[in-house]
This record gives sequence, structure tokens and C-alpha cells, in this order.
Amino acid sequence: MTAPVIVDVTMSALCPGEIECSLAILLSGFQQAIIGLGSLVMMPLIGNLSDKYGRKALLTLPITLTIIPLILAYSRSRKFFYAYYVFKILTSMFCEGSVHCLSLAYVADNVPEGRRASAFGILSGIGSSAFVCGTLSTRFLSTASTFQVATAMAMLSAVYMRVFLPDSIVNDNLSTPILSEGKLDGIVNQDEESDKKIQMFKTLPSIEDMLALLKSSLTFSQAAIVSFFSTLSDVGLHASLLYYLKARFHFNKDQFADLMVITGIAGTLLLMPILAPVLGEAKLLSIGLFFNCAHMIVYSIAWSFWVPYAAALFSLLYVFSQPCIRSIVSKQVGPCEQGKAQGFISGIGSFANVASPLLFSPLTALFLSERAPFNFPGFSIMCVGFASVRTSFVHSRAAARSLVSIAFARSTAWWFFVL
Repeated sequence: MTAPVIVDVTMSALCPGEIECSLAILLSGFQQAIIGLGSLVMMPLIGNLSDKYGRKALLTLPITLTIIPLILAYSRSRKFFYAYYVFKILTSMFCEGSVHCLSLAYVADNVPEGRRASAFGILSGIGSSAFVCGTLSTRFLSTASTFQVATAMAMLSAVYMRVFLPDSIVNDNLSTPILSEGKLDGIVNQDEESDKKIQMFKTLPSIEDMLALLKSSLTFSQAAIVSFFSTLSDVGLHASLLYYLKARFHFNKDQFADLMVITGIAGTLLLMPILAPVLGEAKLLSIGLFFNCAHMIVYSIAWSFWVPYAAALFSLLYVFSQPCIRSIVSKQVGPCEQGKAQGFISGIGSFANVASPLLFSPLTALFLSERAPFNFPGFSIMCVGFASVRTSFVHSRAAARSLVSIAFARSTAWWFFVL
């Protein structure tokens, strides 16, 4: 709910009365980078802990911490904005992506492999529907009321989860874990003192654990690479787009809400449960990658206020990519390692969250300012789009016949045809 209004709140606190604010762009990029750095450590840990203690227990804290908008519900002056800014960084290190990661692991616990792509698509569609409802309500609420309602909904979701959500049960006998626990037991039983130390840190995945996951299958390692570059481009777009539209077309919270509603409605993934059994994950992934690149480039060259709305309709197809990647990943590990695998992929995405703002936020601030070397306000978004295209060229040279490499090859071929 707060996404459409946070740009206006940030700029009114830092640069009142202006339509372009380099400080706001740079601070937002710095915030995203620090959050990504914290999430890089926390996501694999949270996923690993959820395999041991259950999804519901690990969902409680991040859902509870989403009441952070309460600060701006009280006041949106500069000092309250900075308080929100700091607390948002600290809480998002733990919360950013963890609810989505644990939800995917929960679905993987309870849905057979053959139906997971459709199930992940339905889950993403429900999330998009909630996004539409929240954003649409923002369109008709004042800024203060938006933060108050967002806080109330966060509290309601935490209560609902604790009362009504049953914890998932994982059957460890279904398959053998990739990371052999027997070898660890053989080592730690040699020394009681070392056993205590290992038990203390056992839930934190080591570098060896991560390498074992990457080496477990070629498809898993390629899915991790796809996830990194896909998240890199997505974060670069989201960090720049709203400030670009405000400077280029003077958008405010109402136009942002309209744009997000269109994106959310188009991205509800009503098509994926129908198309996944027919086309398969590889084809849907290639479709998603292609249209993800295309909509970024259309945003960057927007020549009129209606073009961003047209580009938002591309979400009808580009939303396929993430559910397909997650479904592919879930099939590469056993039931007892779903949290670990999904947490690892989320951690890879968090690393992209660190790199992307450092690369693209300064570029956005430069080309939206009067110091731009040439007049192209959407240049940073164009770079994000071509970075996504470049990913297809680089990775399609990797091992030839996995699901992910096939998808990249198709996406690359389409770009050759278009360009």
C-alpha cells in the first residue's frame, strides 16, 4: 500500500517543492543496497531454520515487523522520515523477501512436483491481487490514512497467520538430502566440545553447503545465475522508475497507484496455471525473460504520459519468469531441503539487491539532473534493459541442454529477431 506514496513522502521531506531530487534517489539506492547486503546473509539462514523449526515459526517475525509504516502514520516530517528510513533498513534486512521465500517453501511442502509450477503461479497471482487491492485503496486514501491502514493490515495478517495457518509437515523419508547429515554426525561425535559448537552454528549454511547446492545439478546452478541477473535488472528498474516518471511526466501518488494497479491486474498470473502444463516451464521462462527486457526498454523511451501505462501491460507475460525459476529450483532438491534451496535463491537475489542500486541509482540521479552529459532521462532504465538482454547472450553459451539454458537460448533468438 505504501509504494505509491513513498516517493512523494521522500521528496517532500528531502527536497520540498521540487520534481527532481538526486539526494532522494541516492538515499533510496543506498537503502536498497544495505537491505540487500543484510538479506544476503539472512535469507539462506531463514530458509535453513525453517527446514528445522517449521515455516510458521519463521514467518511470525517478518510478518510482525511489517508494522514499520506506523512511524509515518504519525508524522511525515524530515526527522520522522529519517527514523522510518533507519528502521526500514534494519527490519528489511530480515523481512525483505523472507515471507515470499518461506511461502514458496510452504507450497513446495504441500504440492506434488508436477503441479508446482501452476501452484507457484497461483501464489504469485494471489500476491498480485493483494497488491492491486492495496494500491487501489491508496488511490482513494490520503497519505496519512494510507500509512494507518497499512499498519492495521500488517497487524491483521500477523494475527491471521498465527491463528489459522497450519504448519507444513515434511516427510524426510521421501528422498535423500543433498547435504549428507550422516557425514556431519560422524565428525561431530568424535568430540563433545566440538559437537556443541557445531550444533550452535549448524543452522547457518556454510560455503560448503552452498557449493554443494550449486553442484547438485547443472539446472540448479543455472537457475541461480538466471535469478541473479533477473533480480539485478528488476531492482534497477524499480529503484529508478518512479523517480524517472515523476521528473519526466510529473507523476504523483495517484498516477503511481494507477500504474501499479495496471501492473498488478495484468500480472495476476491467471494464464500460468493454464499454460504451464501445455508449454512447460522452459518455454514460459523464455517468454517471461523476453518481455521483461522489452518492457524496460519501452519505459526508457517513453515519449508521452500514456506509454508507461502501455508498458505496464507487458506484466501479463513477464511475470512468468520468477515462478518458473522457483519451480525449477524446487524440483532439484528433496522435501527436507526446500527452505534451504529457496532461501539460497533468495540470497542470490539479495546480492543483486546490493549490486543493482550501486550501479543504477547514481546513473539515474545523473541523467535526471541538469548535469546530464546528454538529454536522455531514461538512459539508466535503457541500461537496465540491455543488461537484461546481455544476460541472455552470456548465459546461453553455458551448458547446452538444461531447462534454463534452453529458455535463455530462445529468449536470445527472439532478441536477435527484434533487434
